[in-house]
Amino acid sequence: MSEQALAHHFDTIEEQKEASSLGMWVFLVTEVMFFGGVFTAYAIYRHDYFNAFAAASHHLDIALGGINTAVLLTSSLTMVLAVNAAASGSRKALLGFLALTAVLGCVFLGIKAIEYGHKFEDGLFPGPGFRFEGPLARNAELFYIFYFSMTGLHALHMVIGVGLLAWLLALSRRGTFRPGYYTPVEVVGLYWHFVDVIWIFLFPILYLVGRHHGP
Repeated sequence: MSEQALAHHFDTIEEQKEASSLGMWVFLVTEVMFFGGVFTAYAIYRHDYFNAFAAASHHLDIALGGINTAVLLTSSLTMVLAVNAAASGSRKALLGFLALTAVLGCVFLGIKAIEYGHKFEDGLFPGPGFRFEGPLARNAELFYIFYFSMTGLHALHMVIGVGLLAWLLALSRRGTFRPGYYTPVEVVGLYWHFVDVIWIFLFPILYLVGRHHGP
């Protein structure tokens, strides 16, 4: 079965694994540069319009954001356990942890959808219907442009991650992975952890920074 998993342009499973891991790391570096640019732009505007951004952040739900943070941290743990299960050849555990990770990803997206719904109801979605009382309204709208852009991009990466987990589940049910070959599980795990780390940065800069200054 290891030979069946080996692509024709590689000589060994080890060589294929190294190439796959390197490819994912290169991809993640490009993602870091992309998100780094977005974070930098946010930091510049937050510095220039600190009071408006601080006031706007008070309308975010820390409780839901905190729950989502716990959900993603838990999903990182279950992803690690899935990789360990694949390495040890425990198919049942692998299926269970992959499914649990996917469910947690869906829970995160569901909570984020609830948050988005609240923002639409409160008139805090950027555009003609944006409603924010006071002289800081225009710059507060800029905060929400960043909020929806940054969290939306993150949510898109989460959707892709859940799709990859579904793909791994399908392969696992067919018995594709074993101690000698589980590279796809490791590579998807790297991607999943990266997406979790992005949220670990998004949560404090959007929900927490500047809130002590009051609305």
